[in-house]
Amino acid sequence: MYLKHRPSNDLIEILDLRTLFDPFRDTVAGRFHSGEELQDPANFGKSELIFPSGEALPVCWTDGKYKEKELR
Repeated sequence: MYLKHRPSNDLIEILDLRTLFDPFRDTVAGRFHSGEELQDPANFGKSELIFPSGEALPVCWTDGKYKEKELR
């Protein structure tokens, strides 16, 4: 899966989807998808990632307490 890195506007190849979907993890392993050579893996903050279309990540991927907020 590819997401866009807000600060650089480059695509990031997400290497661990389980971590991406885990709302209790703030970072996810990925690598920039730019240039001709395969980039080294790095950790990216979920707050810096969006879908290539410009949409934000779902709250259920980024906030472990999102259900509590819905109940209030």
